[in-house]
Amino acid sequence: MKILVLSSLAYSLTNFRGALLRELKANGHEVVAVAPDSNPAVERDLAAWGIGLRIVPMARTGTNPAKDAALLSAYVRLMMAEKPDLVLAYTQKPIIYGGIAARMLCVPRFFALMSGLGYVFSEDSGARKGLRWVVTRLYREAVRRARGVFVFNADDRQDMIDLGIVTPRQNVVQVPGSGIDLERFRLEPLPRGRLRFLLVGRLMRDKGIYEFLEAARQLKLDHPEVEFCVLGHYERDNPTGIDEVECARLARQYPVQFIPGTSDVRPYLASCSVFVLPSYYREGLPRTILEAMATGRPVITTDMPGCREPIIEGENGFLVAPRDAAALKAAMQRFIEAPALVTSMAARSRDLAEKIYDVRKVNHQLLDEMDLLREPWNEPATVRAASGDDLPPETMGPGTKGPETTGPHLQGLGSAAGGGPSRAVAG
Repeated sequence: MKILVLSSLAYSLTNFRGALLRELKANGHEVVAVAPDSNPAVERDLAAWGIGLRIVPMARTGTNPAKDAALLSAYVRLMMAEKPDLVLAYTQKPIIYGGIAARMLCVPRFFALMSGLGYVFSEDSGARKGLRWVVTRLYREAVRRARGVFVFNADDRQDMIDLGIVTPRQNVVQVPGSGIDLERFRLEPLPRGRLRFLLVGRLMRDKGIYEFLEAARQLKLDHPEVEFCVLGHYERDNPTGIDEVECARLARQYPVQFIPGTSDVRPYLASCSVFVLPSYYREGLPRTILEAMATGRPVITTDMPGCREPIIEGENGFLVAPRDAAALKAAMQRFIEAPALVTSMAARSRDLAEKIYDVRKVNHQLLDEMDLLREPWNEPATVRAASGDDLPPETMGPGTKGPETTGPHLQGLGSAAGGGPSRAVAG
């Protein structure tokens, strides 16, 4: 089967979806990846995996109708040339315009991987109501005939129904994010000496950067030995982005070390004691949280869709109210006053990463739902023997084949009718 995978950034193909692409290839499929930009490192990796790459220009953050129409036209031409049997798209514009192109050309199967509703649907995002209406309508048309829509948290499914993007009868399947490669992100020993809090994320206001800075300023007054770091890429075009000038000002004003964005966060996760993501962006399931958990680090994050999904309050981290520097400070102070919490929560984080967020399990669920498995998956005995609480999240639409078990620690997994309890495009 020929599969076209549409992305909005070349780097994401290998960094976020590399294991999925390799698994598709390993199951005997011809895989062609699509990105708007050229990246030599990505091109080398894809070529080594036997995966093709096509470049389709895209204005990732713009709202120019002419440029978006050009993107739709380019996707139509690409699909006419490639003649895919299945199209898998992730992030907003590839889902919208790839989905519409697939409908126009009657591509047999289209799947959307919703890694989060994104900025337009964030609370108080400042997005115009007209823009939100347009994006909602475009989403609806794009996924109207989709074989399946994958979401990373239960809130997104219900919100998509409330917005009219999908109907309650559409096949919407919750998966545990994009999963995490437990071989690449290994359990690392906790650093000795000073306690260090680390925030990793794009430099945007709604990632909670300013709340972290304020909490750090207050804590540093009473605990000068504690260290605080922020690692991320500048966001020059995003409406809430922080550029180099603002970053330099913040570094002078607050007792926080700013670390330039990197393609490998593992050394920084290994050197920190506690991971912090006080985001109020409309996340799907932040990959940075999964990376921190796999490394064996406690997590402090917000009680927001996506962010709260992998956290068991008091076991592998703490949830705080969004936009609340005082609440964030209080959670961070608990680790300062009781350092033993770091050790116990670190072990629990790794345990959950292994039981739920292993990329092999996530990719198996995705391929199974898309009918792309060549043969049954040979699970390790430890996986087969896992209790119901340790299985991947349930699927949430009619006609699904995935596990139907919902562990009590998986906050927010709804029932097939969307009636369960409710518990950020990252990227």
